[in-house]
Amino acid sequence: MTPVRQVDVLVVGAGPAGLAAAARLASAGAGRVEVLERETRPGGVPRHCAHGGFGTWTRPLTGPRYAHLLAEAAERAGAVIRTRTTVLDWEVAAAFGANVLLTVGPDGPEALGARAVVLATGARERPRAARLVPGTRPAGVYTTGELQQAVHLFGQRIGTRAVVVGARDVSYAAARTVRTAGAEVVALVTEHPRARTSPARARSARLVQGIPLLTGTTVTELLGHGRLSGVRVRHRDGRTTVLPCDTVVFTGDFVPEHELARRGALDLDPGTRGPAVHTALHTSRPGVFAAGNLLHAVEPAGTAAREGARAAAAVLGHLAGALWPRPGIPVTVETPLRWITPNRLTPGRVDPNRPDPNRPDPNRPGPGRRHPAAPPPPHLLRIDAPLPRPVLYVHQDGRLLHRARLGPRTAQPHHTLTLGVSWHGRVDPEGGEVRVSAG
Repeated sequence: MTPVRQVDVLVVGAGPAGLAAAARLASAGAGRVEVLERETRPGGVPRHCAHGGFGTWTRPLTGPRYAHLLAEAAERAGAVIRTRTTVLDWEVAAAFGANVLLTVGPDGPEALGARAVVLATGARERPRAARLVPGTRPAGVYTTGELQQAVHLFGQRIGTRAVVVGARDVSYAAARTVRTAGAEVVALVTEHPRARTSPARARSARLVQGIPLLTGTTVTELLGHGRLSGVRVRHRDGRTTVLPCDTVVFTGDFVPEHELARRGALDLDPGTRGPAVHTALHTSRPGVFAAGNLLHAVEPAGTAAREGARAAAAVLGHLAGALWPRPGIPVTVETPLRWITPNRLTPGRVDPNRPDPNRPDPNRPGPGRRHPAAPPPPHLLRIDAPLPRPVLYVHQDGRLLHRARLGPRTAQPHHTLTLGVSWHGRVDPEGGEVRVSAG
C-alpha cells in the first residue's frame, strides 16, 4: 500500500470557492490546509477573464486581479497551494472513516489523507464533441475557456473571422475576447428565440459593435480541412446556409466537473449533476464537503467564493466533532425549473455545530473553541422557460409548506432565483421528498 501523508484539510481546486475555503480554514487554525490545483497557477476561471465585473461594487476588479488577491489571501493565512498537481482517485483501501486521495504532481505520485476534504473542482463547458456537432476536425475550434486562455494567457492568434455559438453572458464575453484578439465576430448563433442576456448587452452588441444575432439557428456541421472554413447552420424554417469563418467558439452549456465526486461514490443530484449537498454543504461521504460551481453550473465567482467560506465553517464544525448529517430528504424541482441547490435536508436531526460527545479528541485544532454556524443560505434555482408572474410553491407529500411570489421579470432562463429557508421547520423528518414548483 502506498505510504499516506496526513494533513488536516485538503481542498481540491484553487478557484474562488477553493481559495476562499482555504483562507478561512487556515486563518481559523484548522491545522495544515493544502490546496491542490492541476493548472500552473491558482485562481480558476477568473485568471483568464481580462474583463471587469469581479470583486465588489465599491472595489471592482478584473478577473486576473481578483484571482491574485484570492490566492494571496489563502497563502497569507497559512494555506499551502500546490499547483500542477492532479487528483486521480480515492484510495479504496483507506482506513475506515478516513479520506485518502491519490495525486500526481511534479514530484511524482503521492497519497494524501485528510480529516476533511473540500471538493471545489468547478465546472466546464461541453466541447464540440459532447454537443454532437458533426463535420471534420479542423483547427480553429474553441470553448470560451480555451479561447480566453489562448488570447489572455498565451497571446496566441486565433484567426480573422469567428462565429460564437450561444447568446448568454459568457457568449458576449467570448465575442469581446475575439475582438480583443483583432478578429471579426461574424455572428452569435443561438437555437433560442432571443438572447439569454440583459437587453442592454444584447442591444449594445448588435447596434454599437455591429454583431449580428441569429436566433432560432443551430450549428449542424463544421467545414474545412486543416483549418476551419465555415459552419453550416439550420434556421428555424428549415433552411440551411454556410457562414464562412476560420474560428468557431462554443460557449455556455456548462456541466459540473464531477468526475472525482463520482469516483468517490458521492451521491449526485440529477438536476445539478453535481454532488447532492445539505445546507451546510455536507456531501453523502463523511468528511467530504463540496462548494462552488461543482454544485451549480454556473454561477458568478463571488457566489462560489461565498460558498467556499460557508463550506469552511462547516469543516471547522466537523473538525471540532460535529455529527455528520444523515442522508436526509431530497429537495427536487418540477418543470420548468431545472435544478435547486442545496438539495438535501435533515430537519430536526442534526445540529451541524454540535460536537459529538462520543468522539472526544484533545488534539483537535482550536481545542474547546466553538465555531458558530451561520444561518442557512437561501436555495438557488434555475429555470428553463420565462415566467411573467412567477410564484414558487414548496410541497411535501401533497402538503403546501411555502408559497413565494417573485418580482416581475426575475424568472428568466439566464437568471438565478432564490428561495428562502423559513419553511425548513415545517418539513416532516419522516416524510417524503420536498418538491419545488413554479407557476
